Amino acid sequence: MVELRLGKKLVYHWIRVSIYKRGESLMTDTDKDKELKQQLEIQRIYVKDLSLETPNTPKIFKEEWRPEVSIDLDVQHSKIEDKIFEVTLSVTVTAKMKEETAFLVEVKQAGIFYIDGFSEEQKDHLLNAYCPNVLFPYARECVSDFVTRASFPPLNLAPVSFEALYMQQQEEKKAAGEKTKEETKH
Repeated sequence: MVELRLGKKLVYHWIRVSIYKRGESLMTDTDKDKELKQQLEIQRIYVKDLSLETPNTPKIFKEEWRPEVSIDLDVQHSKIEDKIFEVTLSVTVTAKMKEETAFLVEVKQAGIFYIDGFSEEQKDHLLNAYCPNVLFPYARECVSDFVTRASFPPLNLAPVSFEALYMQQQEEKKAAGEKTKEETKH
């Protein structure tokens, strides 16, 4: 299997290389297709929850616009049926002027994905990296739209590499596991 990294998406493709010795039986193309078949299908993308709070309007509009913006991301997934998963990306954006909250936007962008033929490790990777990469542009659009509709200057969130976040999380888990092993030895 070859992993192709296109932007922030990870696309899985199989490359078939067949080497046969004389006298070996050959599998038919149908047998090969059954053995190598992997499917990832986006069935639906939707907003699960969306909220905007502007607790200090209209007085916040009188101040010079120099906010401190913080962004929190969270990914959750659950199995709906056999091979069908819901992935929910939560994005919370908070803008503060000094100690006062200018706005708080919360978006839960969700998608339903059909995933078949992948190992558990690959499936975990798809659910925690690839699927959030698919959902993030939709969540980013919701945040931008709500901020603008609340009469604040436009806010365009920078792209997020869920691939990099996933790899970092895996490295942290690996390091924590090795640290636990070392502590057990002593």
